[in-house]
Amino acid sequence: MQPWEGVSEFVAVAETESFTAAAKRLGISTAQVSRQISAIEHRLDTKLLYRTTRKVSLTEEGMLYYQHCRQVLDALDEAERALSSLKGTPQGCLKLTAPVAYGEKYILPIVNDFMLNYPSVEMDVELTNRQVNLIDAGIDLAIRIGKLADSSLMAKRISQRKNFVCASPTYLKRYGEPHSLSELSQHNCLIGNYDYWRFIDQGRERQVKINGRLRCNTGHGLRDAALKGIGIAQLPNYYISQDLEAGTLIPLLTAYQEPNEGVWALYPQNRHLSPKVRLMVDFLAEQLP
Repeated sequence: MQPWEGVSEFVAVAETESFTAAAKRLGISTAQVSRQISAIEHRLDTKLLYRTTRKVSLTEEGMLYYQHCRQVLDALDEAERALSSLKGTPQGCLKLTAPVAYGEKYILPIVNDFMLNYPSVEMDVELTNRQVNLIDAGIDLAIRIGKLADSSLMAKRISQRKNFVCASPTYLKRYGEPHSLSELSQHNCLIGNYDYWRFIDQGRERQVKINGRLRCNTGHGLRDAALKGIGIAQLPNYYISQDLEAGTLIPLLTAYQEPNEGVWALYPQNRHLSPKVRLMVDFLAEQLP
């Protein structure tokens, strides 16, 4: 067994605390990960991991070995980035994740254009509304919308979105238009992932609890219900911009509309010099509306 064999597998297990998650990150079988770890421990004659049915954790020796192995892998990544920079063109696989609706409408078309411009780059794109852990999943770049949680990730604002409270002319003719936040309690509000809407009231952010007959976790479903006059919705501009222009949906409570939310590109610190990541972030910032 060569000294470097199994290092990637060991680091992946140490960081994910799971043989299964490590295998998923590396795209190999769990059995192969287990074999490599066992081979390292046998070669070093040292126990590196504590294994239980629920969790895998590092021994004291394992922590020391992990710290050195992590440095080795980071140095290897840096060497490959340096060579890629010398060649002047990005190459290799770039793993990206983005929210489903925003990703379908905006991100994927830009990704496809990026691939036309840089034929040496391969793309692995996952659209999900889950907050994926970039390190555990081995993801190079994530697109996130709204407020960001504190983390060790690097972030760059690449665009923005605006939320609108809106209803169809049919609904407003039947039930009237709310002119204050308190009047929302008298209306059928279409509920998305959260049972509250955000506003700015007298310069402060305010969350207003809403009630309604429909709960739906997709913006397309809420938009359709609003267009059909079922109730009032709060939706991002990329769902309803054409409806607002056509007058099939009417913006409401604009005096309380919250400021634009940021659209962010997030990436692990140790990958911020990667040419393909840097170019993709810049390309997204240029192309996004």
